[in-house]
Amino acid sequence: MRYEGVVIRPPSEAGSLILQVTLGCSHNRCTFCSAYKQKKFRIRSLEDIREDIDGVRGKQYVRRVFLADGDALIVPRRMMMPVVDHLNESFPNLERIGMYANAKSVLKRTDDELRELADRGLGIVYLGLESGDEEVLTRVKKGVGTEEMIEAAHRIREAGILLSVTVLLGLAGPDGSERHARATGEVLTKMDPDYIGALTLMIVPGCPLYDDYMNGEFTVPDPMQSLKELAGIIEHTDVTDCLFTSNHASNYLPLKIELPDQKNEAVYLIRTVLDKDRRDMLRPERMRGL
Repeated sequence: MRYEGVVIRPPSEAGSLILQVTLGCSHNRCTFCSAYKQKKFRIRSLEDIREDIDGVRGKQYVRRVFLADGDALIVPRRMMMPVVDHLNESFPNLERIGMYANAKSVLKRTDDELRELADRGLGIVYLGLESGDEEVLTRVKKGVGTEEMIEAAHRIREAGILLSVTVLLGLAGPDGSERHARATGEVLTKMDPDYIGALTLMIVPGCPLYDDYMNGEFTVPDPMQSLKELAGIIEHTDVTDCLFTSNHASNYLPLKIELPDQKNEAVYLIRTVLDKDRRDMLRPERMRGL
């Protein structure tokens, strides 16, 4: 299997075969992300992708495949269908294909195309909401608004594909934290995903937000402010049946809860940590990472 540059995948795809069908991200303008800044976006050739699949066939027991890089759903139907068909032909035990997608690429697909992908094994799509606050989305140059996010979420779920949504604690800074939490919970409620993953903002060199931070134009919320924001998001999220996690390495307080059943329990735990200033329960800075 050939890889170009740094390859990123969701934590839940740790055991998956990673197959690069695109290089970089089709949007690549988000101010908080440096993951693909060193890559010029392009779609790999079908020949190269098939060669990579053939190189693994018969050598690995493959149950899951994750299509990288940042927005595999942008690949046109005439090319994507042969890729997923070749995966199914090559790996008889294949149970699920997953990929990152942005709202624009989802909305470019017809309902029939999404259902066709689901029928061929696309089992989960990872969508980065980041924030439900329109002002925040505009400021970080996300490229879409909340209505597009909500519509994309509905389209994915109606096609029978699992939806995992990512939100980013701290993205609004300390001053916008409360509004960010409330708005994010409200949008998540409308999206009603199967999974929600909350990550905590970590600013690294190479992204525009890092320059804003170094220039004093952006302030990163402290750990307790981030926890308060996490509690606010959970409080304002009312979903049908969802696994909510904040156990990424960037998070200060790891959580893995079922919503709505464990909502009150989780909020109570976070409020207890805040009210009693239990910083000893938080992940040390030296152990945090992306």
